[in-house]
Amino acid sequence: MTTSDFAAYIAGLPRVLAGAAALFRDAEGRVLLVEPNYREGWALPGGTVESDAGESPRQGARRETAEEIGLDVELGRLLAVDWVQGPGRPPLVAYLYDGGVLGEHELKAIRLQEEELLSWRLVPREELAAHLPGALGRRVLAGLDVLGKGSGTAELENGHRVG
Repeated sequence: MTTSDFAAYIAGLPRVLAGAAALFRDAEGRVLLVEPNYREGWALPGGTVESDAGESPRQGARRETAEEIGLDVELGRLLAVDWVQGPGRPPLVAYLYDGGVLGEHELKAIRLQEEELLSWRLVPREELAAHLPGALGRRVLAGLDVLGKGSGTAELENGHRVG
């Protein structure tokens, strides 16, 4: 296979988007959510992985967290990987990393990226489903479950456990 044949082969392969987010909690176990200005609802700090620029999912989650909430922190372990697919959108592989427990100092240091975010809040587990419906909400709950167990990674499809 020539170099041009290989390039044509690669160009013809399916494309999948990758997203990565950080799961931050406070000392009471509440989850840090952000409110985007470009769509309805709430989200976690994170976003699209810039894989064309050589960025890994972990690097993308850290970069997005620093951009969106002004906290540049070393992320912990991978909590969940979620294959998200729905009508009218390309497939997405969503990575969820442990952002750790934020103390009062870090919470006071949060600075929102005004171009993308309206606000942030800490939400208890029992209220997450109301703020994060669908696959994202299930992904966050799976990540919290993994943290509670102390080990492992959740494999998900549209937020539902598989495997």
